[in-house]
Amino acid sequence: MSGPNRPAKVVVAEFARYLRTETTGGMILLGATAIALLWANSPIDDSYRAIRDFRLGPEFLHLNLTIGDWAKDGLLALFFFVAGLELKRELVVGELSRFKQAILPVVAAVGGMIVPALVALSVGWGTPGIERAWAIPVATDIAFALGVLALTASNLPSSARVFLLSLAVVDDLGAILLIAILFTAKFDLVAAGVAVVALALYAYLQHRRVRSAWIYVPLALITWVAVHSAGIHATIAGVALGLLTRVRADEGEEHAPAIRLEHRLQPWSAAVAVPLFALFAAGIKVDSESLSAVFTTALPLAVLVGLVGGKLIGIFGASLLAVKFKLAEKPRGMGWRDIGALSMLGGVGFTVSLLIADLALDGEAVELAKAAVLIASAIASLSAAAMLLHRSRVHARED
Repeated sequence: MSGPNRPAKVVVAEFARYLRTETTGGMILLGATAIALLWANSPIDDSYRAIRDFRLGPEFLHLNLTIGDWAKDGLLALFFFVAGLELKRELVVGELSRFKQAILPVVAAVGGMIVPALVALSVGWGTPGIERAWAIPVATDIAFALGVLALTASNLPSSARVFLLSLAVVDDLGAILLIAILFTAKFDLVAAGVAVVALALYAYLQHRRVRSAWIYVPLALITWVAVHSAGIHATIAGVALGLLTRVRADEGEEHAPAIRLEHRLQPWSAAVAVPLFALFAAGIKVDSESLSAVFTTALPLAVLVGLVGGKLIGIFGASLLAVKFKLAEKPRGMGWRDIGALSMLGGVGFTVSLLIADLALDGEAVELAKAAVLIASAIASLSAAAMLLHRSRVHARED
């Protein structure tokens, strides 16, 4: 079919493909996490740490990194590039481009970042490391969250998926900004200048409708190296490039570059980059002593309560206030109990929470914080799954 109906069909098909990929990616991510935990707690745990801590790469430009760091700084840059593409598309032509549709998930995301941070600070006040660890529970993991939603909420209205996706996209942006602000330990002005020039050239080439991968791939690598050398976390390069990518298709162009890139790179991000990061980030020692420490030590307890309780209160409370004061409207077909279930699902803070834990802490503290993230994500996902299954049955009876 041609004419005005075609773009709508393209957008629907693209959105459905995105959800399917994220669902599959969530399952792969769960498998990688299980492998990491089993490996790190097995008789051959020394081999896990030897591989994770093995260094490779040139010392020039500070690129002699461990394999774990390559996964954290390199592979996650691809994840954030795809997140940047998604964010740009939502801001320009998607749900976040229209105020009434955009404002509720934006307000909910902001509440879901501020309240967990305040909860974590309150619980861990005075504990060494909490001045940086408060940022750990601000993140929501989009892959796991959408995976749980797809598996348990088949009868919920499609607006539930749009709400969660938009909330997670805004949440990712907030987490990216925190990483850039809080975890830039040093700053190289020359490298930063190279990064700015590379990004400006990328934007110019997009404006001039240049499409050659032979230009863009080297330029993206130069940008990544420059951002890393500048002392800024290298994942920022990914989101910056994503935000500079064109999202509107020209006349006669079937898809805009952002759509094409998302289509090509999403599977690599969801099925390779993020699971490999999880493989080297989630391998922590789990025994009765460490599990007990999560619930009895202030810092990991602050992370756990921030994710499970702070996210629920922050997302739901901000949504309730926004609707009460007529700043926004509830998503079509959804009730407050549906929003409550999605708010609980927001406490699944896996990928970015583990990244921030790595950046914020070291030694035993980072291991305990990661354990808290894993436990909190399990509690939030199982609780949300039970709530969503119930709400799905309610919606099925109403239909």
